[in-house]
Amino acid sequence: MDKKLLVAIIDDELDIVNLFREALHNIKGVTIFTFTDATVALEHFRINNSAYGIVITDLRMPDINGLDLVYEVKKLNPSVRTLLMTAFEVNDDLFQQYIKNRVINGFLQKPIKLGQLHTEVIKQIDIFKRKSRTK
Repeated sequence: MDKKLLVAIIDDELDIVNLFREALHNIKGVTIFTFTDATVALEHFRINNSAYGIVITDLRMPDINGLDLVYEVKKLNPSVRTLLMTAFEVNDDLFQQYIKNRVINGFLQKPIKLGQLHTEVIKQIDIFKRKSRTK
């Protein structure tokens, strides 16, 4: 039996993580974890990093922002796919560098259509699995 791939959804708004979990719950082969505290999410990732396939995080959060979070995630497991989401325009040099260097693998502009989220997550899972097989 295949181990389930872990997916993290991190946003400081409880309604958002609950809505996204509901939108993604029917994807076969994944277990979804939701976090409203980026520090707790990062600790969970540190403990379980080899089981994770995707981390979806908001850009603006208290304590740890999304850019710092995906940077730490990629240091722990470069194979994990990262999706950054925000309601704000991002013209930041660091953001552009992270896109170029594949620290960020995808970007979702809020408000996010749930169908778009589902499609992007399926796409990232496929990429993750394909790359995992070639290792």
